Amino acid sequence: MAENMITVHIIDREGVKHDLEAPTDMNMNIMEVCRSYELPVEGRCGGMAMCATCQCYLESETELPEQSDSEMDMLDEAFFVEDNSRLGCQIQITEEIDGIVLRLAPEGN
Repeated sequence: MAENMITVHIIDREGVKHDLEAPTDMNMNIMEVCRSYELPVEGRCGGMAMCATCQCYLESETELPEQSDSEMDMLDEAFFVEDNSRLGCQIQITEEIDGIVLRLAPEGN
């Protein structure tokens, strides 16, 4: 794989696993990567942690930075929230998350 690239595994709403390559040097987040691969992630607010249309579930043991207050507040109002819910727009593409597995939350937020 090219330098500055990691692999992100996204399980879509039909249960199909997508192995996406994501650049670590473009300041992208999970929501943006999903959208660039045309996966059904709405990201209505543009990545400001204000809509939860990019909610996903962390299904790997990947260590992520602690949730911000704005992310937790948004998840408090979202549908289908689980203990492992995160907002895709708040997960930055870094070498530390190489191999992460995320499942897209059901639509309805």
